Amino acid sequence: MARPLDHLPLRGAPHAPALILGDRIMDYAALNRRIGQLAAWLASHAAPGARVASWLPKAELACLMPLACARAGLVHVPVNPVLKRAQVAHILADSGAALLIANAERLATIDVAGVPDTALLCALDACDPLPASQADPGTLAALLYTSGSTGAPKGVMLSHANLWLGATGVAHYLRLAPDDRVLAVLPLAFDYGQNQLLSAWAAGASVVPHDYLLARDVLRAVARHGITTLAGVPPLWRQLAALDWPPTGLRRMTNSGGALDAALVRRLRALAPQADLYAMYGLTEAFRSTFLDPALIDAHPTAIGTAIPHAEVLVVRDDGTEAGVDEEGELVHAGPLVAQGYWRDAERTAERFRPAPAFSRLGGMAVWSGDRVRRDAAGLLHFVGRRDAMIKTAGTRVSPQEIEDAALATGLVHEVVALGLPHADLGQAIALVAVGVPGADRAALIPALVRELPAFMIPRVLDWRDALPQTANGKLDRAGLYRELSALADKPAA
Repeated sequence: MARPLDHLPLRGAPHAPALILGDRIMDYAALNRRIGQLAAWLASHAAPGARVASWLPKAELACLMPLACARAGLVHVPVNPVLKRAQVAHILADSGAALLIANAERLATIDVAGVPDTALLCALDACDPLPASQADPGTLAALLYTSGSTGAPKGVMLSHANLWLGATGVAHYLRLAPDDRVLAVLPLAFDYGQNQLLSAWAAGASVVPHDYLLARDVLRAVARHGITTLAGVPPLWRQLAALDWPPTGLRRMTNSGGALDAALVRRLRALAPQADLYAMYGLTEAFRSTFLDPALIDAHPTAIGTAIPHAEVLVVRDDGTEAGVDEEGELVHAGPLVAQGYWRDAERTAERFRPAPAFSRLGGMAVWSGDRVRRDAAGLLHFVGRRDAMIKTAGTRVSPQEIEDAALATGLVHEVVALGLPHADLGQAIALVAVGVPGADRAALIPALVRELPAFMIPRVLDWRDALPQTANGKLDRAGLYRELSALADKPAA
């Protein structure tokens, strides 16, 4: 049963470590007191239900804000620290934020009055902490803004119940324990990143927030803090997989935000054989949908698994009926993790949030993801691609992932993205953007693909890069690559 979000850290043992900030360790008693003090300050500066934005580095305030806003009866709007002025201005205007909390350097870049983080921290000791809230779990708790790859960023409305069930469900299937230490490397404004905090605190574990410049910095932090749990997205895992790892105490590695490939799975399993590797699929509109039992990942390295606790995941044909075994369909997510829609955007809400199909057990409102998946005979889901990312070339529909998997299987590339670019004769021409393996013969890639793929799937554009661009959340920036390469669609592969 869901409870008010700010009750999560009350589950931890009072003197167990909850938050590790450099050399400073905050136990659960101190964490709850600090959340209460921040909640008291916020409640005195904003009316109930107001949106409060934070544009902060990954330090104390950024970690406290989700629960302090919930306790104060406010709606938290976290802003990714890497976003620039125009993006931040859009989020503040769209959310109607009553307060912005940021550091002085960021406040100087934007024409909005804000509260400096240092001044706020100094004011907290004088505040009497608010007690745990008695909020209705259906009350709005947060607006998480998507990256905006298909337009202006939109705010996903998440309730206390959405976040509570997401935190407790993930803590359950990851088997997090009070003696776990979670290295929080993902942005806290990202749903996957925020859950690093919430699921750890749901389990009574401790969190080590960490900003890094290089992948090697992550490995150093794992060793320095005795980390047991590390979450990442595929670009980070690829960077880490290129390094030699010292022995670690990792118990689990978790991936979302993009599919793993078989070679990357093998490499990560070799680097940390004692650690469980969890492949997962999620979308901000329902937080998380599936996970693969780590006992199955060696045999099914590209599967995304089965529904997580509290979720019903359906594969739906275009006619609205249930897809059969190994039949491609749209992933539709029903159940209590489904968000409340997009903030002040009825049109886009109606496009994505629609009644669950008739064969759903749970019914109600569902998220129609736009992602194409199939369910195999063992009941495991496999990602095929996004409906809007599918390539239609010479009248034939092609999955970008199938091309990407073939390219990775050659052993010549480290990372790769396949795109469909406008073409006068073909409708779309296939472009491949690749990061080569050091020392690999780049000229061998197209001949290798010719041996494995039909002619209509061979890229006409091949663009070699030193690195692939990423979004603010560390995912591959497919939309940016598409815009950049559209003018090259008629050029032959090189």
